[in-house]
Amino acid sequence: MSDVFRNTVLVRFKHCDGAGIVFYPRYFEMLNDLIEDWFGEALGWPFDAMHGEGRAGVPTAELECRFLAPSRLGEVLTRELRVLKLGQSSFTLAIRFAGPHDDTRMEVTQRLVCVDTGAIAPQPLPEAVREAMARYLVAAA
Repeated sequence: MSDVFRNTVLVRFKHCDGAGIVFYPRYFEMLNDLIEDWFGEALGWPFDAMHGEGRAGVPTAELECRFLAPSRLGEVLTRELRVLKLGQSSFTLAIRFAGPHDDTRMEVTQRLVCVDTGAIAPQPLPEAVREAMARYLVAAA
């Protein structure tokens, strides 16, 4: 059984459009915050270390999402992250945003690639980071 990285986010006024629901680009900011939290809290490679002395980054190479229901101002959303595929330099994530009653609001499949920020070229993930990511890897069916 794989681990699930999970945390919450409060839907704030800044996230919403005039109708009081999350304006879809704000979900992508919440998504990036989740990735940053996962790297810092669960993988031991916070973005300041990665982008600073590590001279690395993890830009998105592919992103597919489905919006299933609106999220409203004041709600607390639960964000869940699992690893679908783990390569040497790239990894694919399955991410779910759920509402207060565990109803799915958004589903995301995202592939990120570890890159050398100087050369802007793929580089292998640090072994300790790959090992930490493996805890979240969904077993093949």
